[in-house]
Amino acid sequence: MGYGKEHRQRTTAHTGDRPAGNAVELEAVRKEYKGFTLKDVSFSLPTGYIMGLVGPNGAGKTTIIKLIMNLIRRDGGEISVFGRDNLRHEAAVKRKIAFVSDEPTFPEDVTLRDIKTAYRRFYETWDEEQFQRLAEGYELPMRKTFKKLSHGMKTKFNLALALSHDADLILMDEPTSGLDPIFRRRLLDSLAGLLEDGGKSVLFSTHITSDLERIADYITFIRDGEIVFSTDRDSLAEQWAIIKGGEEILGNGLRRWLRGIRRSRYGVEALTWNVGEARRVLPRGATVEKAGLDDIVYFVTKGDHHA
Repeated sequence: MGYGKEHRQRTTAHTGDRPAGNAVELEAVRKEYKGFTLKDVSFSLPTGYIMGLVGPNGAGKTTIIKLIMNLIRRDGGEISVFGRDNLRHEAAVKRKIAFVSDEPTFPEDVTLRDIKTAYRRFYETWDEEQFQRLAEGYELPMRKTFKKLSHGMKTKFNLALALSHDADLILMDEPTSGLDPIFRRRLLDSLAGLLEDGGKSVLFSTHITSDLERIADYITFIRDGEIVFSTDRDSLAEQWAIIKGGEEILGNGLRRWLRGIRRSRYGVEALTWNVGEARRVLPRGATVEKAGLDDIVYFVTKGDHHA
């Protein structure tokens, strides 16, 4: 799936150092809105790893993050953060969390310096030296008011705050949206660096699948409020594939192993979630290619369709 060698080496090198247990656990979590329901969602993020949360707009990604932070109340199920229920131990849980959104909200007419001064009072673990390093690296104009910043600069300021109080769980909702490619690369590298001590964990929601393919250890795909899969990146790369050929490839029982089909005047492309079983029934002339995360999201979202 195009996962980088350096990422694979980082994960392998530190596997033995990871603390036991899960940073986040969701068990049959349900949230109902008019016109949308999060349907009994279950998944877990092991401590010391990065999980990418992916899915089309409106799938439920932001709802999940808000539920973990208890910004909205769940209608059913259980959520725990480092083994503690996020409702019964709300204050302790929130002290362990840093949150970065695509639309950070701070007082518009207040300078970044004053916002930082107020923000740091909420965290006993605030690291001023860390913030100053990040502010300098991100070239933050600390004397400017928040409303005068570009979208990208607002995100950088939000990141600097979030990464300066030694949080153990970092929740990120579309944080790279609107950032230039160079800074996006720096951000991803810095997230990977946070995990080097094995104690921190990241849940990263984004529609930019190439970001997840660069750093994520686990991928959770949600569609229409339901989990399609939640698995480690290696299993995803090994089990999912694109099959190409003529219309005849859809015979011989292949359909049971498919999650999406695309027809065009050039032939048929199909996504399989079990490439081993699919190969057993493929006719001669069919080809099999690895499926990237973008392919998986596209085929599962679009289903059976014509180009």
